[in-house]
Amino acid sequence: MSISLSMSRTTILAALCCAIPVAARAAPPKSATAHAQTLLKDDHSWNGVAYEHYPTTQPQLTMLKLTIPPHTALPWHHHPVPNAGYVLEGQLTIQDRESGKEKTFHQGEAFAESVNDIHRGVSGDTRTVLLLTYSGTPGTPTSVPEDQKNPEY
Repeated sequence: MSISLSMSRTTILAALCCAIPVAARAAPPKSATAHAQTLLKDDHSWNGVAYEHYPTTQPQLTMLKLTIPPHTALPWHHHPVPNAGYVLEGQLTIQDRESGKEKTFHQGEAFAESVNDIHRGVSGDTRTVLLLTYSGTPGTPTSVPEDQKNPEY
C-alpha cells in the first residue's frame, strides 16, 4: 500500500510539474486600437499670448505632479519653456500680474501655461492637484520665481 501511495504522489507531482508551465503561458495579447481624447492642443497660452518657438538645443520633457493646499496663492513666477497642465483634483485660478487677467480651471480641465509672463496659481476651497508637463532643455529650470527667493515648488 505504501508503494502505491508513494507512486500515486509521485505521479501527481510529475503531472503538476508538467501542467504548470503550460497553464502559466498566457495567450498573446490581441491587437487593438486605443481611445485617445485630446485634452489640449494650442498655439497660445491661456491668456492669449502666442508661443514663439522651441529652443534649438536638446529637448527634455519634465512631468510634475503638484499638490497645492486649499486657499493658497503660489509665489509670482514665470516659465521659460512651453508647458501644459491638467487639473486632477480641485481647481486652479491662474492670475497674470501685468494684465490682471485671470482664469479658473476645474477638475478634468487642461490648460496651456504662459511663457515668460509673470503669473501665479491660486487654489480654491480644497487642495488642488495638477499634472504639469514642460517642454524644456537640460539645465533650464521649469519655473523661475519673480523675487528669486520664494520658488513655486
